[in-house]
Amino acid sequence: MHMTPRRAIASMHIAALMFGLTGIFGKLTVAGPLAIVLGRAFFAVLALLVFARIFSSPILRGMNRTRLLQLAACGLLLGVHWLTFFHAVKIAGVGIATLGFASFPAFVVILEWLMWRESASRMDLLKILLICIGLILVTPDFSLGNQATAGLLWALLSGFCFAAASVGNRYTANYLHPVQIACWQNLVILFCLLPFGPMAVAQMVPLDWLWIALLGLFCTGLAHGLFVASLQVLKARVASLFFALEPVYGILFAWFLFAEQPTLSMLFGGLLIVSALTLVERAPKPA
Repeated sequence: MHMTPRRAIASMHIAALMFGLTGIFGKLTVAGPLAIVLGRAFFAVLALLVFARIFSSPILRGMNRTRLLQLAACGLLLGVHWLTFFHAVKIAGVGIATLGFASFPAFVVILEWLMWRESASRMDLLKILLICIGLILVTPDFSLGNQATAGLLWALLSGFCFAAASVGNRYTANYLHPVQIACWQNLVILFCLLPFGPMAVAQMVPLDWLWIALLGLFCTGLAHGLFVASLQVLKARVASLFFALEPVYGILFAWFLFAEQPTLSMLFGGLLIVSALTLVERAPKPA
């Protein structure tokens, strides 16, 4: 299927919805970050291999040494992003972790300027400003205690790593199928963590397998594939703005599933984020 700006935007909305479930499954899972990330990568690889079969896209097609190294680098960045994000959730809570991670659109703008010499327009800066203000309002129970500060720093590192992986994917998005890219990056994560993960996985309770399987199949395999596919048309800075919806979806899901009612400030922050995304839909930018 040919990726158009309209389809790319629709793909990003679905991906953001799937990523919004990440925090829910993370909350339901008792296991620590290492087991979560290892299991997530394992189930994501399974799903992506099935998608590769469906789309008749062998994972070796079009591969060469340079592209393999690029995918490996992005896979390592993605793995560090997952580990640091779940670590931030464990020590500081979902709110602060989400706030720190949501800084990554700003990192994208900086990295695209450094790597592609693409300066941010006034509209780009306006979108980021609206999203930053919205995320501050959306994130509940923000404080600067010791645990909160440590969690925020880990989450900022998570946001930087995801931004770097997003920008790096532009090197391969026009040459390889999105399923290939996502599959290779998850394989890198899987192989890197295999030496350290068996004991953590062995200590998982049975129900954790269900939550991690759903996390890997939908929130990783499907969402990551849609995100990478959108980069064929959208710039990373535009695609990254959609992930500001992650805390909005997460709060809505938590409200529905766990009766965690959002405050008026959180609802207003969500409105600002949605307003910023309408600016993206009015003027999508091809890569």
